[in-house]
Amino acid sequence: MAFSTTSFAGAKLEAPFLKSTPSSRATPSAQLLIIGKPIRCRKAPVQRGVRCEVASSDALVQTDKLSALEQLKNSAADRYTKERSSIVVIGLSVHTAPVEMREKLAIPEAEWPRAIEELCSLNHIEEAAVLSTCNRMEIYVVALSQHRGVKEVTEWMSKTSGIPASELCQHRFLLYNKDATQHIFEVSAGLDSLVLGEGQILAQVKQVVRVGQGVVGFGRNISGLFKHAITVGKRVRTETNIAAGAVSVSSAAVELALMKLPESSHANAKMLVIGAGKMGKLVIKHLAAKGCPQMVVVNRTEERVAAIREELKGIEIIYKPLTEMVACAAEADVVFTSTASETPLFLKEHVKDLPPVGRDVGGLRLFVDISVPRNVGSCVADVETARVYNVDDLKEVVAANKEDRLRKAREAQAIIAEESKQFEAWRDSLETVPTIKKLRAYAERIRMAELEKCLSKMGDDIPKKSRKAVEDLSRGIVNKLLHGPMQHLRCDGSDSRTLSETLENMHALNRMFSLETEISVLEQKLRAKVESQK
Repeated sequence: MAFSTTSFAGAKLEAPFLKSTPSSRATPSAQLLIIGKPIRCRKAPVQRGVRCEVASSDALVQTDKLSALEQLKNSAADRYTKERSSIVVIGLSVHTAPVEMREKLAIPEAEWPRAIEELCSLNHIEEAAVLSTCNRMEIYVVALSQHRGVKEVTEWMSKTSGIPASELCQHRFLLYNKDATQHIFEVSAGLDSLVLGEGQILAQVKQVVRVGQGVVGFGRNISGLFKHAITVGKRVRTETNIAAGAVSVSSAAVELALMKLPESSHANAKMLVIGAGKMGKLVIKHLAAKGCPQMVVVNRTEERVAAIREELKGIEIIYKPLTEMVACAAEADVVFTSTASETPLFLKEHVKDLPPVGRDVGGLRLFVDISVPRNVGSCVADVETARVYNVDDLKEVVAANKEDRLRKAREAQAIIAEESKQFEAWRDSLETVPTIKKLRAYAERIRMAELEKCLSKMGDDIPKKSRKAVEDLSRGIVNKLLHGPMQHLRCDGSDSRTLSETLENMHALNRMFSLETEISVLEQKLRAKVESQK
């Protein structure tokens, strides 16, 4: 869907950003605000961008602090300072983008804090989190403006990955607020995984929270979202049978390799596993479960391999250092790779001269690469005696139990819907926190001013006991007067008072006591930018 370019009050609006969800979920209508008027846009199969051209930061720098803020307040962008911040997810997953693109976007765990800080330095981003796995690269943000926030994050992703923004837009998905909440809950529950119910994604969501602790941009909203997602993931696995018979990416990789080998060769095929981390360990365990009596494991150090050998007694696990990797590949029929290397371990020149494998195992050496970025270069597929499979090829294994996947997913959706309501109630309740603080501060200022007047009239020789009694009286009166309004501003979504009533009370108090005078986050960012350029 596209709209012709039109001019509104000096702000140029091009084809609007429409919400596009993963194929697993129908796309609800998206609401666009153009100069304060809502326009409904029905389902859109493609995503487009909205660009609101306002004064650039360079133009703002040419004016002083007050005039810059005044320009903001008088511009069409003013509505962004008044609307509620949005939770937005900008992502690419195994469902929407090929591994060639995802590996360029992948961010190592050690770099997540830096990424969060960079994202939060963008003008319209308050909070951020990064979920980067072999199957997905998703950026979660709290944005002051949906459209501008998405534009800034997309440009940041383009800059860090080297992928043109136009190409990213063809493969990304965008979800806002309730849909973003539902998505991370489904991700944590294993519903959005290539392998339904796999448990590793829950551990990865937990890791986002662990790494984010202490990072300034990992704020209350995003932290609360991910912590609630962990609760959902645990509850779904406890209350449904979604994890029963579930496989992981590693086990699916083993299944794929066995599907490609002649059945008669399963017991004697020579297996090589490169990498003994979490994924590699699972590959080893699943190979053992499938009856593989012996395998070679290449790893940087022997310590992890020894621990796995101790755990899987009865299976012959031979350790080899990384320096012998190519030599080990020459003797293997199937090579599994699962390391964190950011550059390929195998290229065409490493594989083309390897001796051929026997006809009893199909005559082709199989490379099953479950790493992102990939450990096996795509050029290896050009070697006639080799076949290369990556995480995207696991769909062939997953398709076998599609009907069972759908049934289990329906069981989990009821839990996710319930938990989504609870999270939204918690987030809505945060709306009243600034009003509660400002109302108490307003009352305290009046109390102190009137107290000083009273004490000055009573003279300088007033006893300390009397002074304390007057102070306690003033404090008691204020607390009693505030008790009712405060009770009507506190709501966790579980009592008889609805959230809409609570928010109406908040707006009423803001109007009555003129509490809406606090500078907005966007104004603070613009002011800081102007000051830094002076």
